[in-house]
Amino acid sequence: MSGALAGKIAVVTGASRGVGRRIAVRLAVEGAVVALVARGTAGLEETAAEIAGKGGKAAVFPADLSLSSPAAIGTLKAQIESTLGVPSILVNGAGIFGPISLIKDVDPSEWLETIAINALTPFLLCQAFVGGMIAGGWGRIINVTSAAALHQPGPTNSAYGTSKVALNQMTRHLAAEIEGTGVTANVIHPGDVKTEMWADIREKVAHMGAEAAGYHDWVAWVEKTGGDDPEKAADLVAGLVSDAAAGVTGQFLWIENGLQAPIPSWGEPTSTQPWRK
Repeated sequence: MSGALAGKIAVVTGASRGVGRRIAVRLAVEGAVVALVARGTAGLEETAAEIAGKGGKAAVFPADLSLSSPAAIGTLKAQIESTLGVPSILVNGAGIFGPISLIKDVDPSEWLETIAINALTPFLLCQAFVGGMIAGGWGRIINVTSAAALHQPGPTNSAYGTSKVALNQMTRHLAAEIEGTGVTANVIHPGDVKTEMWADIREKVAHMGAEAAGYHDWVAWVEKTGGDDPEKAADLVAGLVSDAAAGVTGQFLWIENGLQAPIPSWGEPTSTQPWRK
């Protein structure tokens, strides 16, 4: 077991399964003590058992992030800090795909829930933990986004796509605010992974028509290729929490040799706002 992150405390949401679990295990193997956060206690216990089996340390913190409020996040923060200490790594891996529907037909409550879980909850968690990182002079915030935020908009994906665009922009603003503090904030695309979310999308679009053609094609492509290895996302996170990545912030980052080629996200501004000198 590596000791690269010895003495660090990490918070990983969505740690009960899929990519979140793989990231949590990797951070623990690297020496961090990991706070495992998700709704499903059983899944979190499985992750904790895997970490223990590899000689790592973790603690389970069940929380329903779909019902998050500043007070609920404050309670979670207090529980983690009283049990483990002040975290210096935060990985917001929890998320849902949300409704696959045309805007004119979508259930507004489902649309808003997707925005809340994928964008508002990460905001609240960033707000809760970034102060402790700044005070400690070192920190890494990694928000799991999606290439869907960069794809050409199409029908039936407004909830998920909008939520990830919002997450990206919030992370960029945060990175600008904490520049020079020793804390970084980035978003990552974990690849096209054959996870429970993929299976959920496959089920939802199975009986849909032409409006879901893009999803039919994507589901079939992931099935055919087997999807990206989720360990590649863990590799990317491991690199971002290293001291070598101290200068990487405000970026949209891709796994190495993913099935999907990287798409340009954002770079240096091409013009200066006229009111700025």
